[in-house]
Amino acid sequence: MYAVVDVETTGLRPSWHDRVVEIAIVHVDDAGTIEAEWCTLVNPQRDLGPQHIHGITAAEARRAPRFEQLAGVVAERLRGRMPVAHNWAFDRQFLAAEYDRLGVSVPDSVGLCTMRLAGQFLPRAGRGLADCCRTAAIPLIAAHSALHDARAAAQLLAHFLSVTGRPPPWANGWTSAANDWPTLAATEVTLVTRRAEGDLEEHFLARLVDRLPRTHQPDADAYLDVLDRALLDRHISTAEADALVAVASDLGLGRAEVRSLHKDYLQALAAVAAADGTVTTDEQHDLATVAALLGLGDDDVSRALRTARHATALLDHRTTGPASHGTTGPADRFRLRPGDVVVFTGETAEPREVWKARAISAGLEVGRGVTRRTRLLVAADPDTMSGKAQKAARYGIPIVHPAAFRQMLPDQPATPPRSSLPGMRQ
Repeated sequence: MYAVVDVETTGLRPSWHDRVVEIAIVHVDDAGTIEAEWCTLVNPQRDLGPQHIHGITAAEARRAPRFEQLAGVVAERLRGRMPVAHNWAFDRQFLAAEYDRLGVSVPDSVGLCTMRLAGQFLPRAGRGLADCCRTAAIPLIAAHSALHDARAAAQLLAHFLSVTGRPPPWANGWTSAANDWPTLAATEVTLVTRRAEGDLEEHFLARLVDRLPRTHQPDADAYLDVLDRALLDRHISTAEADALVAVASDLGLGRAEVRSLHKDYLQALAAVAAADGTVTTDEQHDLATVAALLGLGDDDVSRALRTARHATALLDHRTTGPASHGTTGPADRFRLRPGDVVVFTGETAEPREVWKARAISAGLEVGRGVTRRTRLLVAADPDTMSGKAQKAARYGIPIVHPAAFRQMLPDQPATPPRSSLPGMRQ
């Protein structure tokens, strides 16, 4: 009888190129009983907009199917049922826009809006779903989750049905033919749902197949180069983890070999930290952070530091730096210099203008878009699928989190660069 729909989106208007990022459809019978539930994240092929509201990460969305792959099954689940949503006009315009991208028209049927019905059956409640549920004593577990919101709207519908009796007034004259959604081929795809709170993604090492150890040191420069880039901001995004797994697989490196390379990498970092005879608290914290990202533990950090201190004690004091560590060591830490061009993407917790001001104060140029001159892309979510991020990936430009960017800022120059003076165009 009913198909209760909820979509989470990257913004408020399809005309501003906002897209669906999660969709849920709950089937309800004519008595208000939930019959079936269906939900998936959707890859919007762009940045995710206000992530602090919907709580979806790019790491989750980038592995989800695109709407074009879901269009057939969505239409099938809506066909022949009365559509219901809390603010149906909002959900319908996004569904219509997604189908319009595919050159498909959707029925212009009138759906049932629980927000409008609340004005009649819950006159003391506000417009919002949470307030309506509170007034009707309906639990809303996680607002701005498509499945939880669709369930809550379904329960609101059941509440309204219990008040009106059967048949409800909105059923008069309605037939299933009035909601004839298009018949499209249903693509076989894997649905992706939100990760449960506290459910961490497995370490990328677990995705590497076990192999018998080789009897020679593999030529792993390609892997270590990708690792250098991934550890630039001391965060390994899902995209970077995928790249590491792909390179290791292409080189024929198994889990044991990659783990050995990670230990060598950590050892080289420890050697750099111990080169001056003192390992600071910040350096110890950095080593622990890198170890955790590489799937290593505190014992590996302690062992690396002991080895590094012993090696440093044996070095001739006339040397100017630590001994060479071959190709398995980390590259020099990335540093920004005055005049470098940085670009920002995504909605950060602090306004973007604040981040731009920090960059300009440090002598950096802020670009509007990514070009080959761009030195760094600062992303609210390093796994972002924004156009800027896609271009940065093509050009080999590092993508980092704002917190890491702040650590990379050069000392503020005595005289601001010409690009930051009033009246100068950037």
